[in-house]
Amino acid sequence: MDWAVTARTTTPHVRDLVADHELHLWALTDLSPSMQFGTTTLLKRDLAVAALAAVGFLTVRLGDRIGAYLLGPGGLHRWPARTGKAAMYTLLQGILDTPTPTADTNPHTPTPDLAQAITALHRGQTRRGLRVIVSDFLDPTDPALHNPHPTWERPLRRLAARHQVLAVEIIDPRELDLPDVGLVEMTDPETGTVHEIVLNRRTRQRYAQAAAAQRQRTRDALRRCGAHHLVLRTDRDWITDIARFALRQRRAAGRAVAAQGVRP
Repeated sequence: MDWAVTARTTTPHVRDLVADHELHLWALTDLSPSMQFGTTTLLKRDLAVAALAAVGFLTVRLGDRIGAYLLGPGGLHRWPARTGKAAMYTLLQGILDTPTPTADTNPHTPTPDLAQAITALHRGQTRRGLRVIVSDFLDPTDPALHNPHPTWERPLRRLAARHQVLAVEIIDPRELDLPDVGLVEMTDPETGTVHEIVLNRRTRQRYAQAAAAQRQRTRDALRRCGAHHLVLRTDRDWITDIARFALRQRRAAGRAVAAQGVRP
């Protein structure tokens, strides 16, 4: 009974206190062999951990919980949602301690499947909230790279239909452009296949065109899914990139709120 309001209005008033429920953020972090690559000061895997830390500490600061699905060569592992900085540090250390064998060192290791991992996240966590996908979106199970629709697009679209989705794309500059170094041996980290390639001008141009097409394919698919898209590079200041992205999102949200109040 709210006695103060009752006395002022002479009508009985009862105050119903409803506590705010904790929000749960779930992140899918790609730890596949292709993430164990980097030609600057960071590996893509390390940058993925940094991105997860940035999102995670903002989450636990508000008292919410964060859980994670870790996609590695050994399959998909679920890390339960917990709150507090200690739990966040434990999660990050667990990711750093996760072994990352390559396909050539263990040929019997199952190939990670980004599409199946997104589906598992969608089915396993039905409570509405924020879902963060941290990956390079290089899926070795995709049989048709010329197809404009990646294999992970459909499950990601289903996920985004129920949750707010942030896709963090991790890239390295050498994935976009190759140096002029002549004959080299290249190993596919996902399959272990080794090829001898002459990096002449024609080969480098064709590679750059294919890399640009792959990135455009990823951007288009994420846009069709309605996911927010953040690109982090191993040769850039990732803290600045995250801050700029957050500022753009805040401005866009402000414009959307203002537009709702405008009369035609």
